[in-house]
Amino acid sequence: MIVPAHWAEARRQHRASGKQITVRRFGWSERNLAEARAMAEARAEDALARAVAGEELPRREPKVPYNGADGVPIREEIVANAGDAVITRNSYGARCLNTPYVLFADIDHPEGASLRTHLGSFLLVLVFGAVAAWFFGHKIFGFVLTLIGLSGTARVVDYFWRRRVRVRGGLETIALANIARCVARDPTLGVRVYRTPRGLRVLATNRTFDPVEPAVQELFRALAVDPLYATMCMRQRCFRARLSAKPWRIGITEHLKPRPGVWPVRSEQLPRRERWVANYERVARGFAACRYFAT
Repeated sequence: MIVPAHWAEARRQHRASGKQITVRRFGWSERNLAEARAMAEARAEDALARAVAGEELPRREPKVPYNGADGVPIREEIVANAGDAVITRNSYGARCLNTPYVLFADIDHPEGASLRTHLGSFLLVLVFGAVAAWFFGHKIFGFVLTLIGLSGTARVVDYFWRRRVRVRGGLETIALANIARCVARDPTLGVRVYRTPRGLRVLATNRTFDPVEPAVQELFRALAVDPLYATMCMRQRCFRARLSAKPWRIGITEHLKPRPGVWPVRSEQLPRRERWVANYERVARGFAACRYFAT
């Protein structure tokens, strides 16, 4: 896990036979800006050489703080260090714990049937419409029947999904049952479970974990963890847990300034950011990101 304090960007160009290639690459350092610049220049030179040689590669890297930063470290303001763990401020202003060894897993309760279920139902309706058209020998009839079926499919699917959830005791009961099955399969596994506004958070307590080890990905799948979170844990070689509330959940409607909240920001913009952060921290003191539920 790397959470650099210093960032730089380098740009390199090559022109030949009327064709121009331009690449941009970031550099980073935990020590100083000079190291970040040197790394950016070296990465840009390497990318340009590969592009000139004919390799297909992105000409620039997206300036994003966390999600989607493939191959680039976490780009967020460092709030505090605690041993190997780092607390950062994310793009919308909340504090997040980043740890290379302690397994956290957030389980968000779904709001409806999965996209896969919906697509399967739509496909079934289309097949039924095609069969009806063939059986009755009337394409218009089959087409109309298919349109009627498609218009109500989503509502029907969600109705039966909600009914199934109620029969099984609710979303939290289903998620807790998944956790219990994981512990039953591996008696050495110990977990603390917390409630969050949208679901549950699991903290493994029996040992430390490497985010890329197969056991982690298997546990994430068994717990129905957000696939994007699981992917980012592997890319960034760390686990992550938000420590403070999302601003819009505690009555703060103004966004972190300047937007987007990608670190670092220019010196002339720091006062605006610091004012926002001071107000956010004052309000956030009265709220929690999660609440302990069970072990």
